[in-house]
Amino acid sequence: MTTDNLRGRTALVTGGSRGIGAAIVRALAHAGAAVAINYRERAGDADALATRIGSSGSRAIAIAADVSRADAVASMVERATSELGPIDILVNNAGIAIVRGVDDLTEADFDRTIAVNLKSVFLCTQAVLPMMRSRKWGRIVNISSGAARGAGSIGPHYNASKAGIEGLTRGYAARLVRDGITVNAVAPSLIATDMMKGQENLVSRIPLGRFGTADEVAQAVMMLLGNPYMTGQTVAMSGGMAFN
Repeated sequence: MTTDNLRGRTALVTGGSRGIGAAIVRALAHAGAAVAINYRERAGDADALATRIGSSGSRAIAIAADVSRADAVASMVERATSELGPIDILVNNAGIAIVRGVDDLTEADFDRTIAVNLKSVFLCTQAVLPMMRSRKWGRIVNISSGAARGAGSIGPHYNASKAGIEGLTRGYAARLVRDGITVNAVAPSLIATDMMKGQENLVSRIPLGRFGTADEVAQAVMMLLGNPYMTGQTVAMSGGMAFN
């Protein structure tokens, strides 16, 4: 995408303080969008990212919110809208990865994973839809995972949460297409983030021979934002491990 082609748009990125989320925030700001950077705990990282974006001439704010809670989502969206303008672009990136085997997976682990990874997508989408519908334009991109279709290494609760994201993606896409709103997903596998530290042995599974990068995931997100004819799709990024 070319620089400035999102000028005048406002974006909200959940889980945007580091890793894939931060790479998406940077790409959006580079394209001219004003960006609300959601975080839950890493205030320092989020504030530093917003400051760097501001120093480069773009607008960004950091907003703390637990996006698994409806009240927190409502407050977050209200603040983002009041400070930056109505939200045109939503990237649902917030997630949690609690590594568990079948025998040590608890109900609490399952519930927390579904709330953070899946329910948050529903809550944030519902919160921004009135703004997008009123202007007949919106872009929603949900960050899924190769675990939505493959075995994954985190646990079946994680698989279920990511498969649910792709179901929400298709369900919303079908119902919002006539409102000028596209809804797509990106499903990365084995990306070089904090989650992969100590897991370098997994590189042997990747035909391309390396982990993906957060910036490469951001490139896929930006492609979806710029293509009005793509909706209801999941773009897989696995370095050749799997194919849709």
